[in-house]
Amino acid sequence: MQAAADKYIRYLISRGSSEHTISAYKGDLHQFSVFMVRYFPDGIIDLKEMKRLYLRDFLRWLREQGRSNRTLARKATTLKSFFIFCLKEKIIDEDPAQYLKIPKYDRKLPRYFTEAEMLQLMELPDLSSKFGIRNRAMLEIMYSCGLRRSEVCALESRNIDFTNRLIKVMGKGRKERIIPFGKECRKALKHYKKVRNEFKPDIKLKTFFVSKSGISLTGKELRVILNHYLDLIAQTKGYSPHSIRHSFATHLLEHGADLRGVQEMLGHENLSTTEIYTHLSLEEVKKVYQQAHARSEEKKKKQ
Repeated sequence: MQAAADKYIRYLISRGSSEHTISAYKGDLHQFSVFMVRYFPDGIIDLKEMKRLYLRDFLRWLREQGRSNRTLARKATTLKSFFIFCLKEKIIDEDPAQYLKIPKYDRKLPRYFTEAEMLQLMELPDLSSKFGIRNRAMLEIMYSCGLRRSEVCALESRNIDFTNRLIKVMGKGRKERIIPFGKECRKALKHYKKVRNEFKPDIKLKTFFVSKSGISLTGKELRVILNHYLDLIAQTKGYSPHSIRHSFATHLLEHGADLRGVQEMLGHENLSTTEIYTHLSLEEVKKVYQQAHARSEEKKKKQ
């Protein structure tokens, strides 16, 4: 099974899956393989001999360990995806997870900051240092464009159009999208661009944001940086860097933005569990943004 699991993980990496997704799926498959040894006494797990009953026993065991339905649903999703891959790769002849039911669970409402808190957050970085200037730019673009941490780290200098205030982002599954940003964000990005060379990046470095070591920022490094600021304004526990992305979407919708436009900017196929993904033209997306986003110049003029 290990060879098939390794091949599946390589497949996820080639699809552009996030570090978080890859780590979660890898952990799920390892836990599953450890459990499955009980059905294969010789220690060699033959995927062609895998039965749906074994998968159900695995989920039942997890439930007995006190795992929530939310966790069980993710484990079941991992297994279904893994065995679909194995079937396509002809590693197995039949899919034992085809009729495996995914446990239902109540979805938690995402934590987000108020507009006042987001404006406060933007003012926290110390602009007298190159690090503060960089961090301000990262906060601005995350809130202005609703980016994931991985997307901020991977953002390339060539994909920032300062003239038209647009960025090109490669999201999950290597899906490309173009997102507008406001003048406040452009101001912060240009300020950082002026001091970027002070981080002494390699001349071949493509990513826009640079770590203190002169290389691309990692997702973990960015999380530490962001949490430093988030802890200063969060009123309760449960907030994370992803809360900035939730704030982006929530504030747009609160100001009357079309759900489809928000879906387009977030790069979500399902912003809600029932909404079908709908493509909008670039001009429509820009119109939604300028009319509804709290830090767009056009909205400022109306206030």
